[in-house]
Amino acid sequence: MSLAVTLSRAQEGVAAPQVMVEVHLSGGLPGTNIVGLPEAAVREARDRVRVAIQNTSFEYPNRRVTVNLAPAELPKDGGRFDLAIALGILAAGGQVPREKLDDCEFLGELALSGALRGVSGVLPALLRARARGRRVVVPRANAAEAALVSDADVLVADTLAEVCGWLRGAQDLGLPTDPPPPGSDGVGPDLADVRGQLQARRALEIAATGGHHLLLSGPPGTGKTMLAERLPGILPPMTESEALETCAVLSVAGQAVDPQYWRRRPFRAPHHTASAVALVGGGAVPRPGEISLAHNGVLFLDELPEFGRHVLDVLREPMESGHIVVSRAARQSTFPAQFQLVAAMNPCPCGYAGDPRHSCNCTPDQVQRYRARISGPLLDRIDLGVEVPRVPLGELGAPRGANDEDSATARARVIKARQHALMRAGRPNAEISTRELERDCALGPAERRWFDAALERLGLSARAYHRTLRVARTIADLDGGAALLDRSHLAEALTYRRF
Repeated sequence: MSLAVTLSRAQEGVAAPQVMVEVHLSGGLPGTNIVGLPEAAVREARDRVRVAIQNTSFEYPNRRVTVNLAPAELPKDGGRFDLAIALGILAAGGQVPREKLDDCEFLGELALSGALRGVSGVLPALLRARARGRRVVVPRANAAEAALVSDADVLVADTLAEVCGWLRGAQDLGLPTDPPPPGSDGVGPDLADVRGQLQARRALEIAATGGHHLLLSGPPGTGKTMLAERLPGILPPMTESEALETCAVLSVAGQAVDPQYWRRRPFRAPHHTASAVALVGGGAVPRPGEISLAHNGVLFLDELPEFGRHVLDVLREPMESGHIVVSRAARQSTFPAQFQLVAAMNPCPCGYAGDPRHSCNCTPDQVQRYRARISGPLLDRIDLGVEVPRVPLGELGAPRGANDEDSATARARVIKARQHALMRAGRPNAEISTRELERDCALGPAERRWFDAALERLGLSARAYHRTLRVARTIADLDGGAALLDRSHLAEALTYRRF
């Protein structure tokens, strides 16, 4: 029978839907036709595959070749199906056996010489194949990425000839390189480099413990960027599943995954000229944006008011939901976006409003217009706002003091405090539901009356009310995991709502 079926996987966001490559050889004028909603790069595979088969000393069938990529309604793009198409053609012509094709998936682009080139989006495909219990053959260029998926049955090859030799039983294919040691998350900037700024340090710990969003405001040169860069260093280490989710987004975006630091939490800092599509993702073929590349890590927006207002407002929905749905006319893709937002801004256009050592030259109207570039709904979703004042020059050159703790010390406190939240609700405080919040942040009658009166004076919304309660719960976790919130926890939480 001149029909063969091989398996591969498409790329659709961070999903990797299975694609059956059906190849049929029939009589008629010789030619190759690829159907199943292929994009241009897939249609061009007929020329790459034909020359690669001929240069691998196999015979390309002098018959009519029909290649169907099923399901037909799923758009297919890229060169990731080249290897599966080539093996299907050879199997349909009886040049390689079909026995090993049934429980194996193939990914890889073919060079004209028959060599295999790496493709993007291998990691999501491996995760789905592992769940189905299938073996996967990938190019050696993707071997380091494939090694990150534990318990996956993965083989690597350099050429089409090697894969055909393995199917014939004439040789064995290689295995991925050994993965890095478990728990290695790399070394980032240390919090010990920061002098002073005790309130900002405290806000960093609260943000790291509860998963809260943070806004740093202060004159230029006071250390706002330094503080933001050190937040990933005090966050708890990522679990294997979290690290694989983060690396899967990088793989889909076509970015290299460093095997040495694959468990390091991402830190993304786009320039303020970035567009809305660059932040949330998009394009004719939807690709992840900065918020997805910062999944399970930190998204730092420096000079926050300099971003376009429309650009900032596209962050509002993913900050709440933890994912982003990119819809286009032909397809729709969902990308994860569970990030922590850290933003920095100056208090006014010149940057020196409230600075005792510099006079501010801005008029009240200019200051108001500058701060109005950030919409109220976005500020309402930020849990912590802290001023970062100027540090006296004498402290900058002084030896490290008792309050200048390093990241390891702060991280140990954060991990211990997070354990209280995980044992109580199973997730960080910023992610617990409203029902869980009412259960876990119980207030006595006197504390509730005092808290409600304070919220009324500040004019906070219902969302801000719940977010402030979550921050107070985090403060209680840092202070030893008190079962009930007292007035000191609530008062400190309220100090961070005065943007």
